[in-house]
Amino acid sequence: MIENKQHRTELAELGEFGLIDYLTSAIKIKNKTTVKGVGDDAAVLNFDTRDTLVTSDLLLEGSHFDLTYSPLKHIGYKAVIVNLSDILAMNGIPQQIVVSIGVSNRFSVEAIEEIYKGIYLACTNYDVDLVGGDTVSSNSGLVLSITAIGYVSRKDLVFRNTAKKGDLICVTGDLGAAYMGLMVLEREKQVFKADPKMQPELQGHDYILGRQLKPELRTEVLRKLKELKVKPTAMIDISDGLASEVLHICKQSKLGCNIYEDKIPVDTATAIVAREFSIDPSTCALHGGEDYELLFTIRQKNYELIKDLSEISVIGHMTEESSGTNMITRSNTQVPLTAQGWDAFLKRERSVVRKKK
Repeated sequence: MIENKQHRTELAELGEFGLIDYLTSAIKIKNKTTVKGVGDDAAVLNFDTRDTLVTSDLLLEGSHFDLTYSPLKHIGYKAVIVNLSDILAMNGIPQQIVVSIGVSNRFSVEAIEEIYKGIYLACTNYDVDLVGGDTVSSNSGLVLSITAIGYVSRKDLVFRNTAKKGDLICVTGDLGAAYMGLMVLEREKQVFKADPKMQPELQGHDYILGRQLKPELRTEVLRKLKELKVKPTAMIDISDGLASEVLHICKQSKLGCNIYEDKIPVDTATAIVAREFSIDPSTCALHGGEDYELLFTIRQKNYELIKDLSEISVIGHMTEESSGTNMITRSNTQVPLTAQGWDAFLKRERSVVRKKK
C-alpha cells in the first residue's frame, strides 16, 4: 500500500460526505455530453441521436488485485481501463465513469486519495469525466465498482455476433505479457512470505509488470481504422485470454475459425520469462488474460489497407461452423481451440517459486 507516512487522516475526521467533497473538488468537466456531473442525485448526460454505451465491472481485493504488490494508484488506474476497454470493444468513445468504492477503516484518507489519483490520471489520459458514484464501509476488503458510459454512432457500432465466413481475425499489440507480469509478482510474493529478508527480483521486467499493473488502451488503432474507412465486422476486448475471446465471437456469430500459432504476437520479454517458468509463450497468449488488447474481424478486401499497421496482426480467419474452432500449430497440426480458463491456469502455475541465491 502507498500512503503518506508523514500524516494519516482518519476517515472519521471527514465523514462520508466530507470524503466525497475532498476527492471530487478538483474534477473538471471535459465533454459537452456531460450536462451535470458530481453533486446531484444523478449525472445528466446528453448524447443527442447517438447510441449510448454503458458497462460496469466490479473489482475485489484478493480476487482481482493483491495489495501486497499492487500500488493503490495503479489499482485505481487499472479499474478505469478495464471498463473503458469494453466501450472501445463496441467501437465506441468513452466519455464518463461512475465510481463506487467500499473501504474499511484500515485505510486512511491518504490511501484512498492515492486510488483516486490513479482514477483521475486515467480520466485525464483518455478524456473521460468522473460524474458520480458512492462510498461505503466494507468489512471484506477493498471493493471498486466502476461504470463506464460512452457513445457510438449507429453506423459505427460493432457487436460480437456479426462476423462473416472468410473474415480475417486480427489482434492489436501483443499478448501474454500481463499474465507473465502477474507470475513474476506472485513468485516474488511467495519468496517474501518464505523469507521476508529476501529482496524482490523485478529488474528487467518493466514491460510485463507494466502490462499487468498499468494496462493501456488501443485508442489509436480504432482511430487509424476509421481514417482508413475500415470497420471491424465483429470485435471484443481480450480480458480472459485470446482463446476465450475468439470462441465468444465464433459462438455468437455461429461460425468456426482457424487461427495460426505462429501468427500470434508475443513480445520477446514475455517469451523469455515464460520459458523461465517452463510455460509455452503461446499458452500465455491463449489463456493468460488481462491484456486488454482488441480482437476483431475484418473483410478480406480490407487486408491491403491494414497490412502495414504495426499495431495489428492477422492471426487467422473465420470458417463455417461445422469446421469447428481450430488452431494450426507451428508443426502444421490442427488442434481444437479451447479456453482453459483463468482459474485452472493460475492453479497449475502459481507454485513456481524463486530459489535463494
